Amino acid sequence: MTTPPAPRLRPRRPAWAGRNYTLLTTAAVVTGLGNAGALIAAAFAVLEAGGDGGDVGLVAAARTLPLVLLLLIGGAVADRLPRHRVMVAANSLNCLSQAVFAVLVLSGEARLWQMAVLSALGGTGQAFFSPAAEGMLLSSVNGEQAARAFALFRMGMNGAQIGGAALGGALVAVVGPGWVLAVDAAAFAVAGALRSLLDVSAVAQREPGGGILRDLREGWREFVGRPWLWSIVVQFSVVNAVVGAAEAVYGPLVAEDQLGGARPWGLALAAFGAGTVLGGLLMVRWRPRRMLLAGSLCILPLALPSAALAVPVPVAPLIVVMFLVGVSVEVFGVSWMTALHQEIPEDKLSRVSAYDWFGSIAMVPLATALAGPAEEAFGRSASLWGCSALILALTLAVLTVPDVRRLRRRETEPVAEGGPAAATDTAPEPVSPR
Repeated sequence: MTTPPAPRLRPRRPAWAGRNYTLLTTAAVVTGLGNAGALIAAAFAVLEAGGDGGDVGLVAAARTLPLVLLLLIGGAVADRLPRHRVMVAANSLNCLSQAVFAVLVLSGEARLWQMAVLSALGGTGQAFFSPAAEGMLLSSVNGEQAARAFALFRMGMNGAQIGGAALGGALVAVVGPGWVLAVDAAAFAVAGALRSLLDVSAVAQREPGGGILRDLREGWREFVGRPWLWSIVVQFSVVNAVVGAAEAVYGPLVAEDQLGGARPWGLALAAFGAGTVLGGLLMVRWRPRRMLLAGSLCILPLALPSAALAVPVPVAPLIVVMFLVGVSVEVFGVSWMTALHQEIPEDKLSRVSAYDWFGSIAMVPLATALAGPAEEAFGRSASLWGCSALILALTLAVLTVPDVRRLRRRETEPVAEGGPAAATDTAPEPVSPR
């Protein structure tokens, strides 16, 4: 009697990590590695072309402006069309713009206006990509394991950004910014190919709407009808702005004048990144019942870096502060994504995400531009203390909103056919409503 062959062992992913989730996470890590290095490369490309700090800011602003202006339209489009197609189209635009950017830099023919236009095309792609990507991710996991899935996704993203920034900085020094931009273009091509493989057969077809404006109004009603949602977005419109001003303007200035230069500030930012990875690990295990309450409480430590710079504290305590803040911010990030996944209807996820993104970034350029005049008017230390005070005041105000304190995690939730559970593609047969 012949012995039947032993079954071949193959690695198994968790049941909740379906094909779509795996593809989305892999693609996000690939583009995260490329983008982190490309941001450094773009700045040095401007400087190598004879530009100064103001020109670097101009090219950066050229990317931010279309992102702010087109985000809401991008969210409406992503809820109207298949999200994976919007993502692939945006990746294609980013790949093309970065490839042209790389060729111009490598040829030594890059001009400031060309770099600004190409950066604006990159921002346009991101404006359409981000709401579609968030909607696709939120609909790719089931309710019970959503927090764990989001924590692992964010760990991959944060790790890729840390590694990409370190690798990109080294490559810029060794081979020059042009080749780093070329690598970013290739990363977009790979990620777009991966995202083209997403399976959306289980997602319900979108009903024809009455136009983009009607879609935007529906998304707005969904947004303003939930006090926990709009209050936290309003909070972060200011919090992100003042944190951006502290990190982009005041942090480097304090480091240069009182901490010993760019290296200590780089170590502090790296410690923050490492903290986000640890925070992701924590959230894989910890599932706070009142998720928004836990997340909002973890925003209070975000006031510490500005206060540490205002003193300023020595480098070692600053690194510790940044690490702990990275952990706490990640608790909020995972809790926030879990709340959106649980509370927002699947067919409106991208529009709500667009309003969230818009509120989160709209004031960042203004705050960065006003950081210098504020320092001249009030002094650097007072401006930094003001950043801390705003973060504390707004966070405490959000904690007075009943829905923020009371919103509870549902361990199981009924999902309509074609909704988030159906999009997980973890079962070979159609998923029935639970």
